[in-house]
Formats: sequence, structure tokens, C-alpha cells
Amino acid sequence: MTNIVSCIDSWRKIRTKHAAQSIGFIPTMGNLHAGHMSLCKCAKEENDVTVASIFVNPHQFNQAQDYTAYPRTIDADHALLQREQVDYLFLPDANAMYADNYQVQVSETNLSQELEGEFRPGHFTGMLTIVLKLLNIIAPTRAYFGEKDYQQQLLVKKMVSALFLPIDIISCETIRATSGLALSSRNSRLNANQSEKALLFAKLLQSSLQPQAIIEQLTAAGFKVEYIAEKWGRRLGAVWLDEVRLIDNVALSSIL
Repeated sequence: MTNIVSCIDSWRKIRTKHAAQSIGFIPTMGNLHAGHMSLCKCAKEENDVTVASIFVNPHQFNQAQDYTAYPRTIDADHALLQREQVDYLFLPDANAMYADNYQVQVSETNLSQELEGEFRPGHFTGMLTIVLKLLNIIAPTRAYFGEKDYQQQLLVKKMVSALFLPIDIISCETIRATSGLALSSRNSRLNANQSEKALLFAKLLQSSLQPQAIIEQLTAAGFKVEYIAEKWGRRLGAVWLDEVRLIDNVALSSIL
């Protein structure tokens, strides 16, 4: 049974009961899918206790409409976590998480300025701030992040190292649909035609074409391309398909 804990103090009391056990933590914004479940499976294999959190962080969104439209499916998410036998679901309140009205923020001044940071100013500050809060509250042994948000993962690792947090950040590979599209909570906002069209993004990103050629083909197909770039041994991309923003990345060594 997955026990829901909403109060920070309540979790801290529970945490003391597991002081001698390893804890695996999966931070999420909900609307869970097979990608999240793969993180839960890894956490269960490597730890005594597993904890997932769901918190739709308002300070990670650049557009109010994107925050409002983000899918919230708590009951279905809880059912998935129970099926995966995750021990706890931490479900905090925004007022508790931002009791300071977001006056204290965590920022990084180099890696966060490019790619996602360029097109989503303030996003990484919001992300790092909430991740640090969650890590401090949950106090896990290991925390699990998917490679689909590759730049985010790099920044979390950098923050944990720089601030001397005694936590291992575990990278887990991107989970894709049989079509090749990277699983994402935002995929649920795509209609059937858009879902079909989105496959071109994943296909071109994994192709032998150069980034500029990929940009040209995506633009011609009706995508709004923010970037296709090769860094950190990966090819990374971000596009808009109508009102839905999609990101993906692949290892350069895997490109066809």
C-alpha cells in the first residue's frame, strides 16, 4: 500500500523510523506514465524504502497557461504507485513548500543559461529550488531522474555536488513508446493527429542528419523549433507542436 503523506513534519517523523534503511526517492510533477514507473522500479531494486513525490511546481513554468493546463491526475497516479508497490507518496501543499513566498531561490550561473535556460528563463532556478527543498525534506539515500530531461539532470547532479548533499543522483534511460516518441506528461495534451506528427521529431533527432538540416525539416513540417544542439555527448532538441512543447535527446553514439 502506498501511504500518502502531505505534511512535512509528518514525513520527518516517518523518516526517523527508517533511519537505518536506504531510501529511494522519485520526484515528479504527477500525470505519471511508464517512464516514471521505470524510475520507481529502479528505486525499489536498489533501496529498502521508496518514496515518490507529486508537486506541480508553479515556479518551473514560464507561461501561466502551461501551468494551468498541466495534467493533474492524483487518483490515477496513486493507483499506479500502489501497483508498483511504492511505499510512500509525498503530496505537499504549495503554501507549505513556499512559505517564504519564493524569496529564497537556488540558481546556477553557467550550465543553466543555455538551451532550456535560454528559452525558459527562470525555469532552472525554480527547478533547483524545489528539488533542493524536496531532497532536504525526504533525505533520501538515492534520487532518480530520467535522461529525457538531460540538462535538468546535469544541473541536479551539479547542485548536489556543490552543496555537499550526501545523496546519490541516479540517471535512468529515457522510456519511449513503441513508436519511438519519448514518454512525457505533456504527450497527453496531443490529439491523435499531433501524436502522429510528433513522431517526426523523435525520428529526425535520431537520424544521421546534421542539426541545421533537422531544423529545416521540422520547420517545413510545421514545428516551431527552439533548438537542436549537440552537447555533453548528446543531441538535444526542443520544439513546439501547436500549443504543446516537446523536448527530447539521444546519445550521439546511438545516432543512425
